[in-house]
Amino acid sequence: MTAERSAVPSTLAARIERLFRTAVRRPGGEPCTNEEVARACREATGRSFSAVYLWQLRTGRRDNPTKRHLESLAHYFQVPPAYFFEDEQGARLADELELIGALRDAGVREVVLRAVTLSPDGLGTISDMIEAIARREGRIRQ
Repeated sequence: MTAERSAVPSTLAARIERLFRTAVRRPGGEPCTNEEVARACREATGRSFSAVYLWQLRTGRRDNPTKRHLESLAHYFQVPPAYFFEDEQGARLADELELIGALRDAGVREVVLRAVTLSPDGLGTISDMIEAIARREGRIRQ
């Protein structure tokens, strides 16, 4: 039994929002602001990219950005432009972003660091235990 793949956000706004929550953080761990990201995108491309426009994309008020806007966001968040489209690569990236977000939790990070030294059998046992607990808590569908 394995955990089901994390859901890929279905809208562009949800995908961008996930990047803000998980992909890049400020030194203190806080999410970047629309202004910080828009400014970095402007500096990288030399083209117009406003914080208001980014806010519109994040909230779904605008949902048809230009190719250069998507490329600029992909560059800033260090993901391929394919992340913004529904496909297998987008699903893999969504899983990786979920992992990055989880590793920010000190408890999760501690478990992962301790598991690094375990044998394959030990890892299998831990995986089985996590699966059983998650099932009990209703987080894994049968």
